[in-house]
Amino acid sequence: MNNDLSTTRKTIVGIQFLFVAFGATVLMPLLVGLDPATALFSAGVGTLIFHAVTKGKVPIFLGSSFAFIAPILLAAKQWGMQATLSGFAGVAVVYFIASAFIKWRGTKFLNRLFPPIVVGPVIILIGLSLSGTAVDMSKSNWLLAIISLLVSIIILTYARGLFRLIPVVAGIAVGYVVAMAMGIVDFTGIAEAPWFALPDSIANPRLPDFSWQPFVCLMPIALATLIEHVGDVYVVSNVANKDFVKDPGLHRTMLGDGLACLAAAFMGGPPVTTYSEVTGAMQITKITSPAVIRITAVTAIAFSVFGKLNAFLQSIPQAVLGGIMLMLFGTIATVGIQNMVRNKVDFTKTRNIIIASIMLTTGVGGAELTAGSFSLSGIGLAAVVGIILNLALPKSKEDENRPIQQPKDL
Repeated sequence: MNNDLSTTRKTIVGIQFLFVAFGATVLMPLLVGLDPATALFSAGVGTLIFHAVTKGKVPIFLGSSFAFIAPILLAAKQWGMQATLSGFAGVAVVYFIASAFIKWRGTKFLNRLFPPIVVGPVIILIGLSLSGTAVDMSKSNWLLAIISLLVSIIILTYARGLFRLIPVVAGIAVGYVVAMAMGIVDFTGIAEAPWFALPDSIANPRLPDFSWQPFVCLMPIALATLIEHVGDVYVVSNVANKDFVKDPGLHRTMLGDGLACLAAAFMGGPPVTTYSEVTGAMQITKITSPAVIRITAVTAIAFSVFGKLNAFLQSIPQAVLGGIMLMLFGTIATVGIQNMVRNKVDFTKTRNIIIASIMLTTGVGGAELTAGSFSLSGIGLAAVVGIILNLALPKSKEDENRPIQQPKDL
């Protein structure tokens, strides 16, 4: 790997890596009603925290995860966004517990609690639960939505090199230009915004309003991103030709991600997870220097203080975002299917049929478990049901000993 770079080239590559992750990092907060500038700021700070915990050895960038869109929308509707921020802290708690268990017992317990027959349906539900949102946003202007969607598809299908890693940015850019030509972009906010300004939640910090309901609501979703994290560390290890699972250790990477999520909650940003897009960029450029990723993080923080940029992002028409979402959310569901296919989940076995069918029915059907003021529903309830069924139903020795291949990023 070519990591012996001058400071100038490291800076150029670091900025380039941010553009690879930029689309997903700012799109997620736009969809749930959070400030995209804050998301950039918290992604940058979270990445630096991660690098501090992992001794600066692991070249990973942390950014907003699509996995949390559905539960955030649900929690914000029921309990408000400030209370939902406490749910982000719940995500951090899951990572902390996993980190402690990995330090104590290794990774085997993860495979036992979260096998593909549990993780796969959870990921499928994350994608399916968002499909209605994508269609509703696209309805405002189907032409714009289809143009944005087609551009993303063309980039994914025909582009090469780094350009293939930015289908979201390309789709939004072309959709935005078409919207401008149609005269449906409101530039008022951009004109009134200052050139430089701290993100609102950073300039006017407000602590999360702790509420255990969103805390519990978001914790089960962290199970999917937790497995995603493990897979990404293995992938990055292969790309960099180093064993980061042993040094600095998977428990450290998990702890770093958890602390980054906790910091994001207090900064008003969404939970952050490892980004495979940046890993793909490292594989193409053959540059795996952690210092370059830290430059990417600092660049994200620098971009977050451009007031005009934040206003521009918030001026993107809903139909443009909806068109991108039509592909992205379907892709999330197919990742769950791919995970089960790759791990050869045998659906001729009654056990697997029972687990998957009950999880999908519970999640799609909107089942809710209520006890007093406590309630658990949707994807969270489906995940808990899947874990219980997996532990309760008998399995063959072949299933217990089969190595698990980690899922790709959401």
